[in-house]
Amino acid sequence: MFESLQSRLSDVFGKLTRRGALSEADVQAALREVRVALLEADVALPVVKDFVDQVREKAVGQEVLRSVTPGQQVVKIVNDHLVEMLGGKDAETGLNLAATPPVPVMLVGLQGSGKTTSCGKIAVRLKDRERKKVLMASLDVRRPAAQQQLAVLGQQAGVATLPIVPGEPPVAIAKRAMTTGGLEGYDVVLLDTAGRLAIDEELMAEVAAVRDAVKPRETLLVADAMTGQDAVTVAQSFNERVGVTGIVLTRVDGDARGGAALSMRAVTGRPIKLLGIGEKLDALETFHPDRVASRILGMGDIVSLVERAAETMEADEAEKLAKKLEKGKFDLNDMASQLRQLTKMGGLSKLMGMLPGTPQIQQQMKNAKVDDKMVKRQLAIISSMTPQERSRPEVIKASRRQRIAKGSGTSVQEVNKLLKQFADASKMMKRVQKLGKKGLARSGLPGLGGPGGGPGGMGGMGGGLPPGFGGRK
Repeated sequence: MFESLQSRLSDVFGKLTRRGALSEADVQAALREVRVALLEADVALPVVKDFVDQVREKAVGQEVLRSVTPGQQVVKIVNDHLVEMLGGKDAETGLNLAATPPVPVMLVGLQGSGKTTSCGKIAVRLKDRERKKVLMASLDVRRPAAQQQLAVLGQQAGVATLPIVPGEPPVAIAKRAMTTGGLEGYDVVLLDTAGRLAIDEELMAEVAAVRDAVKPRETLLVADAMTGQDAVTVAQSFNERVGVTGIVLTRVDGDARGGAALSMRAVTGRPIKLLGIGEKLDALETFHPDRVASRILGMGDIVSLVERAAETMEADEAEKLAKKLEKGKFDLNDMASQLRQLTKMGGLSKLMGMLPGTPQIQQQMKNAKVDDKMVKRQLAIISSMTPQERSRPEVIKASRRQRIAKGSGTSVQEVNKLLKQFADASKMMKRVQKLGKKGLARSGLPGLGGPGGGPGGMGGMGGGLPPGFGGRK
């Protein structure tokens, strides 16, 4: 979502940090570019003005201009103010469920913003991460099949949904959901309210009536990041009429400019709590202002990367791989395991967004024509091999390569490239094995305690990429 803004700001601050000394004119020129970059990213004008004024006040001070690293000082000031704009370091993250069960959580927003899908995602998150017993209830009696859609999501997520009673009004559904939640021992009741194509009095009155009936602990506004400044206007309207406690921003994995996220907290005073980062039910992230600010400024988000690795990592597989590597063994089965791990974590493109220096790295990836489909093709190639070929790649000669290419729907050239990448990775493994456990730790492979901390040898292979994605082209 922040790719264009991140690229612009990286260029601006790159010029500053390369200079040994800064004048006040240098800082003013850089802040003009920052202002333009924020406006182009669709950040609200009042927010941009306040932000630039606050940064200027500190950035042109003598302690910055006379410091040893003035450019880095300016970047730090911008980072600190970005964090503050997004909610501050001590911003409330996640849902506040500190109440007597069942805890009502109401989702509001316009039609098409992703409320129903977000309801399913939040339910999965509460069930899997916090071990909560969750009940979902659809209060949308206007949109055709809306209640059935939530029921289907409930089946996919393994979460209970309130039985549908045709003709029952929203307030009655909400009350029945809370009664069922209390009688059947649910911890959380998620109430998915109806939306409209635009804000109207009838919508607000309906949502307010539900709020008064169940007194939700959390009233979450679900807003589409793709709608830009309209999302900020929607947030203001719902906050004034209903009283929003937090915001769930959806479709942040798209090509939205990011202005909504930067403006919403500053304009409404309400925190962004969750981010929808994909279509799958587990594609939901907690919003951390400091981490998002780091991503915007090209500093990466290693903490979130490690957290995602910890959530998806198979500890047993990692331990087995570590033992094999200690003995200097590494075959195509292991490479396939690493590639599957990469896929579980959301693919190469999402991981790149969390690494420092991302604009430059992503540009290199585009130039090298590396994408997430490449991982799937490589897995298809390995799956088309026999068990003997996967464990002993040296037996794969010309005729076998042709068979593997046909079986995987790829070309012989792609098979050759994969085997070359495997050979390079194997050589590196042998070098690591000679270094002992310290060498394994430095490799950054999952479960081996390395600083890379990520799957696929992100700390060691190919200069910070999974096997076969770095090094020689």
